[in-house]
Amino acid sequence: MLNVSERRAFRALGQPRSTQRYVGTERERDKALLLRIKELAREHPRYGYRRITALLRREGWSVNVKRVHRLWRREGLKVPQRQRKRRRLGGGENGCTRRRAERPNHVWSYDFILDQTADGRSLKLLPIVDEYTRECLTIEVERGMTAGDVVSTLEYLFEVRGVPDHIRSDNGPEFIAEAVRSWLARRGSGPLYIEPGSPWENAYSETFNSRLRDELLDREVFESLKEAKVIVEDHRLEYNHRRPHSSLGYRTPAEFAAACPCPDSASLHPDEVRSEPDPILS
Repeated sequence: MLNVSERRAFRALGQPRSTQRYVGTERERDKALLLRIKELAREHPRYGYRRITALLRREGWSVNVKRVHRLWRREGLKVPQRQRKRRRLGGGENGCTRRRAERPNHVWSYDFILDQTADGRSLKLLPIVDEYTRECLTIEVERGMTAGDVVSTLEYLFEVRGVPDHIRSDNGPEFIAEAVRSWLARRGSGPLYIEPGSPWENAYSETFNSRLRDELLDREVFESLKEAKVIVEDHRLEYNHRRPHSSLGYRTPAEFAAACPCPDSASLHPDEVRSEPDPILS
């Protein structure tokens, strides 16, 4: 052991002292990107890293194929040689034109819509719509959502709104999961899964999501998850209470729901729990 100072030793070696103290940390943006890559790989198990890169770019991620390939290899992701066949549960008879809502709480519909915060991290939104009144009952906003999160959201709405006869959705893994189907069966609500590749059969949800995209998501930059939750909830209340709806004779969904001759359809409206009374309506 030489009795010399660290400073003198590193000066003699021509090496900065900081190299011995630096501890590498994974960049925050790589964590968010890797999470989204894994989600896409689960959704599209037959896609390779090049196609996943294309999907990321379509979602707004600024990434090159080399970076995705590095993370892809590091996590051991690959296209499986053998794959398990998946049974589709939907059918054309469950579309909104054949199984039309006839009263409030008869048919709800839901589907996910994706966005991101200013730092490029993903946002996953779950709007739930009453097809008869066109009310948006909730819009859950999180970084990611599972079948368990879907059940938790529905459980809250069932308590404050009542149990709908049916819930319409596509064949997304969060909706066809056994946890969701068994829970709905216990609560007495029947799922309506549309024909795969036929989004028009879930038209009420698709229309609402397109309006949400056009009127809010394409116009706002969310700095954080919390800000996104607040702004999206404000938009939901605006949609229900102030935005005239052409298919309802230019009444708002809340006005139309209040005029429906179905007083037993809901004991407590979600907006009465989640927000203060609307000063314009009160």
